[in-house]
Amino acid sequence: MTGGAGPTGASGVGADGSGTVAHVRQRAATESGGQARDLSYPPSPPALVVPVYDDHTHLEIADGAPDGALDYREHLDRASAVGVRGVVQVGTDVETSRWSAEIAAREPRVLAAVALHPNEAPRLAAEGRLDEALAVIDELAARPRVRAVGETGLDFFRTGEEGRAAQLESFRAHIEIAKRHGLALQIHDRDAHDAVVDTLLEVGAPERTVFHCFSGGPELAEVLAENGWYASFSGTVTFKNAQPLRDALVRLPRHLVMVETDAPYLTPTPYRGRPNAPYLVPVTLRAMAETIGTDVSMLAAQISSTTELVYGSWDAEPVTVDE
Repeated sequence: MTGGAGPTGASGVGADGSGTVAHVRQRAATESGGQARDLSYPPSPPALVVPVYDDHTHLEIADGAPDGALDYREHLDRASAVGVRGVVQVGTDVETSRWSAEIAAREPRVLAAVALHPNEAPRLAAEGRLDEALAVIDELAARPRVRAVGETGLDFFRTGEEGRAAQLESFRAHIEIAKRHGLALQIHDRDAHDAVVDTLLEVGAPERTVFHCFSGGPELAEVLAENGWYASFSGTVTFKNAQPLRDALVRLPRHLVMVETDAPYLTPTPYRGRPNAPYLVPVTLRAMAETIGTDVSMLAAQISSTTELVYGSWDAEPVTVDE
């Protein structure tokens, strides 16, 4: 998750009739600079011939006009209609990790990732609650259809020197949780490439380690290739100023590449700033295929295979049907 959204006290019955709230947070209606955003959802792209998965999304965050926010079932239906067969729903704190695990338990198109976002760690440490929160993540990691620990990592953009020790402690703990449960690791790496890589090499990365919203250039791509780590590309790869990302995409072995939205953030060009959603994965995928110089369906088939290798089949564990 790149953007920020505060808690809203959201409540009410979800679209499936369960007691799970439809949303946990609300994305701000303005950009970071204060300018108003276009809150309308972009049009659906043409459907993919070969389906793929959204490697990283936040369906718990409401976006769009006040009466136009989509709940998770609506998001998944729109995604299914354009060839996005499933998503990895990602938690960033205890509340959203619980939400993610609960939704994955009842929705066959969803697998969950659970973690404390690196920017949560300094606050929790200052309150003396970091160990308690990590214990909850450890418990959630054992639940059915939780297939990854994430997003965890290091963020030196939003957190200064005073918070880095707590971030590092949390990151190391998440790595151990992932290895203990045999789960993939989804990494948030912002302005911290060297420290993230050094930590992974020092403590030993899980077998399946994914750099979510890959933000490096060709040099970091080489490090990932050398270690067999995966890179997941979001809508940022379509941005005009993101040539280093496109250079990295070309450099990476195809079998280490995945695609994501990080919805509701990082909407691909030409819809930047508007609400993002899993149904827009085909926009990013087609831009990636053009950058690489390959057929869209060939790339989709490779990415789909890779995603299932990292997280397992979406059909491997049954969902719970609510009465």
